[in-house]
Amino acid sequence: MTQAGHGPRERMVFSAAQLIRRNGVTATGMREVAAHARAPRGSLQHYFPGGKEQLVNEAVGWAGRYAGKRVARFVAGLRQPTPSGLFAAMAAQWTDEYAADGFAAGCPVAAATVDCATGDSTREAAAAAFAAWCTPVAAALTDMGVPAARAASLATLMISTLEGAILLSRAERDVRPLATAVRELGPLLDAAVRP
Repeated sequence: MTQAGHGPRERMVFSAAQLIRRNGVTATGMREVAAHARAPRGSLQHYFPGGKEQLVNEAVGWAGRYAGKRVARFVAGLRQPTPSGLFAAMAAQWTDEYAADGFAAGCPVAAATVDCATGDSTREAAAAAFAAWCTPVAAALTDMGVPAARAASLATLMISTLEGAILLSRAERDVRPLATAVRELGPLLDAAVRP
């Protein structure tokens, strides 16, 4: 998503997600979000009467929905959809970003989870965002022949492995953890497909 063609509210939610993924929740200020979104500062209170917490929660929700929608695009881009191919495409998004832009950014949902682990509303928003991502991954796995009873747990495994590989890649400033995750998890995922 780009900010062009969206109103100030949508731009601020998008900007908050972008700044959170780079700086974390604590280091992301409301004024910085307004400046990034090119929105009047006064509009923050208008659109987000719940303050920073509301804005963070909405940014986290946006990020979960965005990740969930990407799943269908990843599957559509595969010549022959397989669970390992889907996971490789999910990881490639990050590998490509790190090759182009460096290792400054991670997942805004993960960042919010770490920064706001004790805040119930943000924790709930993060849980809902992860569910909004897991659900389409599980559905895609089922469509590829993974039994429904196993698809949800494999979707959780895929996302948690990807999030861990993102963290390690950022720490090491190297995409090796992402490549390792794809290579090692791929066979396990494909083995879950019904014969």
